[in-house]
Amino acid sequence: MRNSILISLLCFTLLCTGCTTESTSIENSLDSSINTITNNNENSATRDLFAMDTYMNLTAYGSNAEQAVDKAVSCINDLDKLLSTGLKTSEISQLNDSGNMILSSDASIILENSIKLYDNTNGAFNPLMYPIMEAWGFPTKEYKVPEEDELKQLLTLTDMSNLKYKNSTGEVSFNLSGMKVDFGGIAKGYTSSKVRDCFISSGVTSGIISLGGNVQAIGKKPDGSMWRVGVQNPDSEGNILGVLKIQDKAVITSGGYERYFEQDGKTYHHIIDPSTGMPADSGLTSVTIISDNGTLADGLSTALFVMGLEKASDYWRDHYEEFDAVFFTDDKKLYITEGIQENFSSDYTWNTIDKEY
Repeated sequence: MRNSILISLLCFTLLCTGCTTESTSIENSLDSSINTITNNNENSATRDLFAMDTYMNLTAYGSNAEQAVDKAVSCINDLDKLLSTGLKTSEISQLNDSGNMILSSDASIILENSIKLYDNTNGAFNPLMYPIMEAWGFPTKEYKVPEEDELKQLLTLTDMSNLKYKNSTGEVSFNLSGMKVDFGGIAKGYTSSKVRDCFISSGVTSGIISLGGNVQAIGKKPDGSMWRVGVQNPDSEGNILGVLKIQDKAVITSGGYERYFEQDGKTYHHIIDPSTGMPADSGLTSVTIISDNGTLADGLSTALFVMGLEKASDYWRDHYEEFDAVFFTDDKKLYITEGIQENFSSDYTWNTIDKEY
């Protein structure tokens, strides 16, 4: 997967996660197009950093590229300090400890988007799942399978009717002791949108942002062509399902392969079904969302994974103007929505989900 430093960096920048040194027509065209950009554009800046528990790469092109990247790094670090559940001094940790707080602007916006997604997806996206995640040991990596009675009790803490929020003031409170908010399913998408805004406000018209598998493109590449983003194959770390051509889009993937553990011969992944408290068993291995809105894309990648292919397809048909999607199923079938079929290529056979049944 990592045959050279150059190829590793290029794939990290433009692939959702992973690349391969095996020769395929898709990857050869990807790598050559990136090399053209690197060699022909002098006004560029690239920065690697670790934040939000993941490796990130930011690349901007233009006369103010260095300034834009500096501004974006500062923005990411500020949001990490604000939203991290693992940082005791963060705003979210303080809210979870006290059960009452007036949120900052960024946290308020994320909560409002989370509530909207909860309502629109009939609870498939739920920002109150942190007590369940703790029970499974995902935040600490001290994994265990909770008892059924424990999960049943903890599920009472995930009822959104027990969260009170005032849009006018940003005040949020919990009705039940033990309730906790976690924005892990939406924060990176929001962050990618904020970084995009940092780039644009600095005059950058071409750039690519990779936040540990969350990709945000600004404009087109400096040579005028579209960005090419690979969608990882969950079954093969060194391979991809296909390539998307995008501009001004976020591409965000969720899958059970990202975080998991095994116990007694069974695998348990981190995407929890809010209705059961158990890892979602929806028949999907991964979901990739393509949207103008990074916050929406991040939340939907989790929600549609929980829904499963049939319900997720119906949801897309009702909201096709807002996003497109790539689905990979447990039985190794690839599905894409109609809106991206002209900008998707793959060495695999895929099925197209149409707007009309």
